[in-house]
Amino acid sequence: MRRVVVLWLSSLAVLAGGALAVCPDGRCGIGDFDRAGLGFAHALRSGWLDAVMQGMTWFGSLMLLLPLTAALAWLLLRSRRREAVFLLIALLGSSALGHVFKLWVARPRPDLFPALLDMPGDWSFPSAHAMQATAAVVAWLFVTRHSRAIWAILLGLAVLLVGLSRIYLQVHFPSDVVAGILAAALWVAGLHALLLRPASDGHRKSGEGAA
Repeated sequence: MRRVVVLWLSSLAVLAGGALAVCPDGRCGIGDFDRAGLGFAHALRSGWLDAVMQGMTWFGSLMLLLPLTAALAWLLLRSRRREAVFLLIALLGSSALGHVFKLWVARPRPDLFPALLDMPGDWSFPSAHAMQATAAVVAWLFVTRHSRAIWAILLGLAVLLVGLSRIYLQVHFPSDVVAGILAAALWVAGLHALLLRPASDGHRKSGEGAA
């Protein structure tokens, strides 16, 4: 249980610390890191990259991730019910956590350069797309046991591209994305320790006792 508490407190610390860094005293500004990141992304503009990033950003949308995660959870429900529940809570919990902090921090969206899609109507910090993509991928990796190294590379690259797409499209600051990825990974790791690790540890101990 201590591991769960440490991981979840670390997730909250990332979000709270990030909020204080980007919006000290309740006044949100643009630091050098965010300004440089958005400027670099704007300098990379090209027609083909616009199309790639506009497509890639959908992989962080709950409208895509929720049906995919629900489908995988359904496949696992009969034989691995605990893991099926874990997948859904990981994604939905991460999304809820991100939106709670959006309301608390109330950081405006970037306006240094023109956005390449319709600006979302909610607040900027943290990036919900980055959190949701990270939560889904980390949770999937926890329950997928075949070819884990290959999947980790491919899915990790997908998370990175989702985060970069939010910056490239000028709808999020780099700090929104970094905080979202770190917080979501810690949240899912804590949830895994709570829901899955105790069962596996107990099974291992009983097996050792029988031997």
